[in-house]
Amino acid sequence: MLTALPQKFRTWLFRPRIEHGSITLTQRRIFIIPTKQGFTLVFVLVLMLLGDINYNLSLGYVLTFLLTMMAVMSMLHAFRNLAHLEIRAGRAEPVFCGEVAQFMLQFNNRSLLTRYQLCLVQSGDSFWKNTNTPLQCNVPAKLDTEVAFPMRTTRRGWLQPGRLTLYTEFPLGLFYCWSYLHFDTRCLVYPKPLSDAPLPTGSSPDGTGKRSMAGDEDFSGLRKYTAGDALPRIDWKAYARERGLQVKQFSTPLGEELWLDLADAPDRDAEEKLARMTRWVLDAEAQGLRYGLRIPNGELPPNSGIAHRDECLRRLALFNLPHQAPA
Repeated sequence: MLTALPQKFRTWLFRPRIEHGSITLTQRRIFIIPTKQGFTLVFVLVLMLLGDINYNLSLGYVLTFLLTMMAVMSMLHAFRNLAHLEIRAGRAEPVFCGEVAQFMLQFNNRSLLTRYQLCLVQSGDSFWKNTNTPLQCNVPAKLDTEVAFPMRTTRRGWLQPGRLTLYTEFPLGLFYCWSYLHFDTRCLVYPKPLSDAPLPTGSSPDGTGKRSMAGDEDFSGLRKYTAGDALPRIDWKAYARERGLQVKQFSTPLGEELWLDLADAPDRDAEEKLARMTRWVLDAEAQGLRYGLRIPNGELPPNSGIAHRDECLRRLALFNLPHQAPA
């Protein structure tokens, strides 16, 4: 119970909440505390002051108060490095499990001051610092800067960055100045596809899921003219070569309705089945097939295209996971 007290106190003190839209770092959102070097400097200044009082050293007073003023100005600059900085969360593109998700954050610096050594890290369990590796950046004056915060993915479904800590120790490292960011953004993580998984047999004779039908896209050959054929289809160059009246024929590739059924996956483990289905979806789209998706909680009619592929991957990513409201 005693080990949980610091975390409970931290939660009560800072009252974490999810932010919507953009936020501006005002003085009510910025916290500051001395670092280890700062506490060391305070201890040294106290010893110097006691020595000045004991020995009545005039130059000692000057040096002590000069160093104290330097520390106070360092605290002011650390606070000003974050103050009135506007931050907005952007969109996170979907990734496959095992890849690195990139959460985009837009920093809007409307002041004339360049913000140096801004560090962004996932909030840890310690009071003001954690052991996670920070992402460091600078935000120029009067400019907008987009920063991609990376997060490693370990499982499919929705990934939320949680509460982030934006901090700085600029300029002298004597004070740790920070603010908390908790946006309502999230990233969809698809199942990790298998490296190789042959597609199930399609409904066409060759099993490729493709056939051709009469259409207007691809030239497929010539045939003899018959009464009623359209004049623009006549190959006049062939007629000029005394080959007779011949008509151009065209065909249009037509994708068969190739169904990708979870029940057809030979794997035993549910996650391995989803990995195989993910590979099937990617390969079917790459080959230009029309494919549908069948899973126990519903099916998606056959279609093709990027939007159809993304919808199939989304359903596979969220299969048998608790429902979450859209962010």
